[in-house]
Parts: sequence; structure tokens; C-alpha cells
Amino acid sequence: MKKADLLRFANTTVADLVGPGLKLLFVGINPGLQTAATGAHFAHPANRFYPALALGGITEQRINATGGYSKSDRHYLIERGVGITNIAERATAKASELSRTELQQGAIRLRERVDRWNPRVVAVVGITAYRTAFNQPRSTLGRQPDRWGNTTLFVLGNPSGLNAHETAASLAIAYSEAAKQAGIELFPQRAASC
Repeated sequence: MKKADLLRFANTTVADLVGPGLKLLFVGINPGLQTAATGAHFAHPANRFYPALALGGITEQRINATGGYSKSDRHYLIERGVGITNIAERATAKASELSRTELQQGAIRLRERVDRWNPRVVAVVGITAYRTAFNQPRSTLGRQPDRWGNTTLFVLGNPSGLNAHETAASLAIAYSEAAKQAGIELFPQRAASC
């Protein structure tokens, strides 16, 4: 889709991907325009989220969300106990377009959803957004000392292709650790399929 076409999706929202038996809830910063256009989280072709899930054994094969989820991919993630949501609801071209207030209000809404859904683990993918949204300026990547009720909290690397600090392989290691904590049985790693 051309950039001009994608801009039509600015400020729209994307439905959460959650279902019964939620074990691991991944939390992005906010939907990108490709995600808003397709309705599939982390849909940009350069995003490393789905390659990291496959490399880490969370999924048996790589999901291709660039054109939206297939019915079977959506069902597969839910059956695996994997969910996806965002801190802020509004789609933007860049996360930097969000204000501190938007992120902090999104954090309040996220905590309410986590209380309702009760996943075993929440994995926020984006340390800078987490620090801002939850007023935790000294947080580091990894498992956090605080729990949200019965939920264990991780802050993990952002899978965006713009994040030069991570690779699909480094994300896979961190994501699989959160998945193990959530009780998701991992598949053998499949580097060749990613």
C-alpha cells in the first residue's frame, strides 16, 4: 500500500487480539499505519515481531501479517494463549507522534484490561514508551520486580525495524523467556523458516 493510502488510517484504532485462556499478552506502543490498514498487529513488513515469535519457538512457523491476519493465524495465536494490544490506541506513522499524556492515559486503560483479562504474563515491547507511560524512568529490559495483581510483567525490546538495538534473534530470546514464564510450551527453534 502506498504511503498516501496509509495516511488515511492515521488516528484510527485496531481491535485487540485476545481470547479465552490468555497466557501471554504482548503490548505494543500503538498501532502503526500498516497495522491500522490491515487490522493485524505488527503488520509492517520490516517489523521483527513474527520472525522473533517463530525463532523463539512461540509459534511453529512464521506468521505473515503484512496483508492482515488469515482466519487460521488469528485462531492459532489465540489457541496458543498469545494476545496483542497496545498502550495507546491511536494509529500513527511514528510512535514519537504520541504525547506523554496519551501514553499515560493508555497505561491506565491497559491496567484495566489486564485486570479484566488476567493473563499470566504481560510483555510490553518498548522500554522508552514503558518508562514514559508508567512513570518508571529507571526501568530496564527484562522481568520487572512489580506484579500487576497475579500477572508477571516483562519489558522487552521493540520489534520495529527502526530499532537498531535489537535483531529478530535477540528478540526471540527475550520473548521466549516471557512465553516460558507464561506457561507456553515452546516449539524447537526454526531459524531456517524465518
